Amino acid sequence: MFKVKKFPNTFTILFALIAFFAGLTYLLPAGQYQRIMNEALGREVPVPSSYEVIESTPSGFFDTLMAPISGFYDPVSGMIGAIDVSLFVLMVGGFLGIVTRTGAIDTGITRIMLRLKGREIYMIPILMILFALGGSTYGMAEETLAFYGLLIPIFIRAGFDPLVAVSVVFIGTGVGTLGSTINPFATVLASNAANVDFLSGIGLRVVILLMAMASSILFVMRYARKVQSHPERSFQASQRDSLRQHFLGDQDDSNINSHVNTVLTGSQKAVLVLFVLTFAIMICSVAVLDWWMAEMATLFIFMGILCGIVGRLDEDDMVNAFIAGAGDLIGVALIVGVARGIVVVMEAGNITDTLLYYAEGLVAGKSSILFINMVYWIEMLLSFVVSSTSGLAVMSMPILAPLSDFSGTGRELVVTAFVSGIGTILFITPTYGVLMGGLAIARVPYGIWLKFIAPLVVFFIVLNTALLSVGASTMVG
Repeated sequence: MFKVKKFPNTFTILFALIAFFAGLTYLLPAGQYQRIMNEALGREVPVPSSYEVIESTPSGFFDTLMAPISGFYDPVSGMIGAIDVSLFVLMVGGFLGIVTRTGAIDTGITRIMLRLKGREIYMIPILMILFALGGSTYGMAEETLAFYGLLIPIFIRAGFDPLVAVSVVFIGTGVGTLGSTINPFATVLASNAANVDFLSGIGLRVVILLMAMASSILFVMRYARKVQSHPERSFQASQRDSLRQHFLGDQDDSNINSHVNTVLTGSQKAVLVLFVLTFAIMICSVAVLDWWMAEMATLFIFMGILCGIVGRLDEDDMVNAFIAGAGDLIGVALIVGVARGIVVVMEAGNITDTLLYYAEGLVAGKSSILFINMVYWIEMLLSFVVSSTSGLAVMSMPILAPLSDFSGTGRELVVTAFVSGIGTILFITPTYGVLMGGLAIARVPYGIWLKFIAPLVVFFIVLNTALLSVGASTMVG
């Protein structure tokens, strides 16, 4: 059994980070870049070498206390923060509560386990490839929170732990971000900001994607086999009974064997069809119709009601199931907003541009190989505090991309360094609501996650450093 030292609660970590960055607003000078409107991007972008120090606006005591609330909705700027994601999470919880109350999920899982008996391990590569493709092509991220409630019980029934389910979903999509090919929120936006075609440099990004995908699948499968054969070696071994009780209720493995003749009723089959259709509509609509959180939340409300009607639940059962399901994810919804509070503190204190200015000074005048690797590390560090890929692309690319011209490095390689940088750090970023939300749903402590994922992150850093260096040396040659 792995013994992990007590690690601070997720909320404790986030509150500590808010306090830390509030302190930085007193230590770092406030500053900002001049910004001009970029018609192609549809937003303002910073002008290189235009940084200037402005009047300091340190975060006050009450402002710091208010940051977690402002993370949901900033009352000063009037900008929406994380409230849309938080509401989406609650609606997904309500939807899952209704579907679970119909009995279709439990019966369906039982049938899946009977059919996959002895071959459950092959769910891992299939699902990880699908999630990676979603992350690489259209930036699949927040919407994956809807999949945890579905997959965790299945993986526990298969003899794995919730950590395996989190790995399949989060590492899968994370690898897709790491090797973003045509991701509109990362690659396309960063390429436009760098003034290059987004297909430039796609060959190297495909290589990164394939190598990272293969290594991560092997990494997760190796751990999953170990847990399946020796449950006591799970990182969550000490939580095993409580996790099974939470995710499976009173059902256990013996019930699977006793339910060999379990048959899905007609209404349960219809509910499962609607269940799958909901996710299919969500994925297609995000990719094709530009849906986002409000539209997806509405979809889950509507489909939840429809599943309840088809599943023959009465009014009280349906309402109570929805409320209970949403209640199960209230902690996740709160984490998403609190994490956003860190960005609120930085922006209010005007230190975000200051950090970017320091980064600009570090990379200026460096050789091609050193330059591109410094950009990679800078993007990792910036992504640690600015977890929005689109926001970081618009903020950093207009500054860092032009500097590549002086080192003989192609701007498309800077874009690749950008996507691989944010793709690397997101695996451990406590300010990333998607990560912390997924861990909260699966009841995986952040400390356990760090211990589990650290070897893979180190491998990704080595892989990206090597491939970026080869790309830079090729350009110089």
